[in-house]
Amino acid sequence: MAMKIGAEDKKKVAILAVLLAVVVGLVVYNLVNLFGGGSSSPSVVPRPATVSAPAAPARAAASSGARPRPISNYPHEATRIAGALAGLDPTLHPELMAQAESIEYTGKGRNIFSMYSEPVIEQVKQPIRQQNIVPVQTGPPPPPPIDLKFFGYETRPGGVKKAFLLHGDDVFIAGEGDVVDHHYKVVRIAPLSVQIEDIPYNNTQSLPLIQN
Repeated sequence: MAMKIGAEDKKKVAILAVLLAVVVGLVVYNLVNLFGGGSSSPSVVPRPATVSAPAAPARAAASSGARPRPISNYPHEATRIAGALAGLDPTLHPELMAQAESIEYTGKGRNIFSMYSEPVIEQVKQPIRQQNIVPVQTGPPPPPPIDLKFFGYETRPGGVKKAFLLHGDDVFIAGEGDVVDHHYKVVRIAPLSVQIEDIPYNNTQSLPLIQN
């Protein structure tokens, strides 16, 4: 009975050892993949394909069996012009630059190459023409014209003359010395004119006879 129990214990110990080995192997595998997976399996980055424009027509011509077209026969080929720029020397010469900077401006106008130069003020070549200034009268304004019209008169017995005056739509018959519309005074009546005094302005004017 004791020998049977010892054999079963050995089987259990063997099973436990196998399970422990499997667990340890899984743990190690996971740790390796977790911390060292990037270095153990490097990823391959594809290289970008280079496209050559001139090679495409050549390959197409080779596949079709035709001869490639010479480059010199293209209508838009750039031409090289042999000009005067080919002989220019790009080397800087400090002695020539210093000589150019030492040149002083001797012109008569303003030096446009200097920000401190002041503009030249031209001298007056002839006297300034004086303008005739008309003096403005600052006295009182002239009196307004008399707003009456003289269109006739009559001579009454005793030599009394009456003038017919028109003020707007109103007709007045007044003799010498009479006041018309509280504003005008008849001074003298003549056959072809009448003298009227503007009382507020103390102004006397002669009104001609208006023919109908």
